Amino acid sequence: MKITIKSFFVAALFATALGGAFAKPNGIDRIKRAGTVTVGVKDDVPGFGFQNKTTKEYEGLEIDLAKAIAKQILGNESKVTFVTVNAKNRSAFLNQERVDMVIATFTVTEERKQNYDFSDVYYTDSVGIMVKKASGITSFKNLENKKVGITQGSMTTTTIKNAAIKEGVFLNVVTYPSNQTLKDALDHNEIDAFAIDHSILHGYIDDSVTILPEHFDEMMYAIAIKKDNTAVTKQVNEVIRNLIKTGELDKLLAKHGLKY
Repeated sequence: MKITIKSFFVAALFATALGGAFAKPNGIDRIKRAGTVTVGVKDDVPGFGFQNKTTKEYEGLEIDLAKAIAKQILGNESKVTFVTVNAKNRSAFLNQERVDMVIATFTVTEERKQNYDFSDVYYTDSVGIMVKKASGITSFKNLENKKVGITQGSMTTTTIKNAAIKEGVFLNVVTYPSNQTLKDALDHNEIDAFAIDHSILHGYIDDSVTILPEHFDEMMYAIAIKKDNTAVTKQVNEVIRNLIKTGELDKLLAKHGLKY
């Protein structure tokens, strides 16, 4: 069978075009085609990601980060679409590409690094425990045989169980679907304590509760992006590094009543 140079050239062009048709576009191209950055955020974490019940607008540090990323990629901070996620479903939303990234008090771990790309860290925290003042609980050791509530899908479960083993304390860990349901459960005495990151606990403080003095583990928050999406990760890191360099990140922390 005779193959001419011309026919070979045409075949090569066809193969290239076919490959291009099925090639997976990078995340930046997808965002630009959509005309918006779709970001998974929390709606129940005051200071980080919270949906105002009156205005229905999202507020918090992570909301401002999302807007800064939209400005970086699309030139307009308003070109961002917020999708509410929680600790249980945020990974699935990212894997299914229902969101371009997740900015939702997502703690970086070595295990998670195997499945996602993470940006530079923008906040560091530790796990804490909230109890009712009237309970008489003043330390972790007072939680013997008590019910400790934790958000479903949260790394806090492992942290608290490890702390219990270390301190020789037996406690019952129960899970709830959201931070607000945990606070409600504490208020109604369904649980004896509410465990989550300190910065999140401070968003639920009132005259009836207190936060125990102990700190457990170091929790580093970063933006999660689907694995090997280097183009998006690069743009996100540029935003975070610029915010740190210019001091704008410190201003945002102050704006939302947060501190490292």
